[in-house]
Amino acid sequence: MNTSLTSVPGIRVGHARSADGATGCTVVLGPFRGAVEIRGLATGTREMDALSPHHLVETVDAVLLTGGSAFGLAAADGVMSWLAERGRGFPTGVTPVPIVPAAVIFDLTPGGPRPDATMGSGACDDATDDPVREGRVGAGSGATVGKLAGPAGAAPGGVGSWAVSVGAHRVGALAVVNALGDVRDAEGRIIAGARDPAGEVVDSMTLLASGKPGPSGGGLPGVTPGTNTTLAVVATDAPVSRTDLGRVARMAANAMARRITPVHTPFDGDVVMALSTHTDTAAAADPAWLTALGAAAQEALEEAIVRAVTQGRS
Repeated sequence: MNTSLTSVPGIRVGHARSADGATGCTVVLGPFRGAVEIRGLATGTREMDALSPHHLVETVDAVLLTGGSAFGLAAADGVMSWLAERGRGFPTGVTPVPIVPAAVIFDLTPGGPRPDATMGSGACDDATDDPVREGRVGAGSGATVGKLAGPAGAAPGGVGSWAVSVGAHRVGALAVVNALGDVRDAEGRIIAGARDPAGEVVDSMTLLASGKPGPSGGGLPGVTPGTNTTLAVVATDAPVSRTDLGRVARMAANAMARRITPVHTPFDGDVVMALSTHTDTAAAADPAWLTALGAAAQEALEEAIVRAVTQGRS
């Protein structure tokens, strides 16, 4: 049974990674209507304005999540080329122009690889509606979490996905977790996070409260603003307008605060995109229905964040 994002009709997901497994990218193929909620303070993005309800373009063709910091945005060129070869994109009267919003995590290593156009098109070639592969794959290949005790004490991050049903419709989520903070389960226990030199879990919130966020105190050793991020996509086959998708994205973003501590910091570039694959242009949703949809998106994203650090290690 498919319990991942690709259980939403009309969604396909593909991964690509570098030969050494240090970085990669993940593509979500549509088309779909979209909206975005930006909570982080250090984002790296491309064409995110296309997800505004005020934007001319009604639908986007794909969403790209990628490693490589801002360098990794080059992978979107490969996604665009792949779509253009198939005649996909916004009609201009000259040629269709594919619309591909993209967001990055920071996984750079000295002299290491960066996602490029070849990797972006490779992720498209890999895209399928099979259950999403999870763990250290695609954009989560080089992800880590729990960095407040220093980079040596960080735990592996990765990609996670989950989906639930609301009435006759499906709501799915995919998360790429590369957070500064720790990841917690539903009971509040740290399941991936900072560790001291002896390998023992160190609560990042306690480190912050003590004023000693490093192994010997004195600032945030090895942590630079903008070098952490959680990226998320939530999607549904329900008929939801772009304005209401923005509300769904806002509700879903609360999942990050429930599973990651601390979150939305000056060191993180957290982004949540909400998508609908339904082909009809939707009217404003009933508030009760929209509440149920947003709550389901939050539930799916909470589980996706947990699975990103517990599933499919490779």
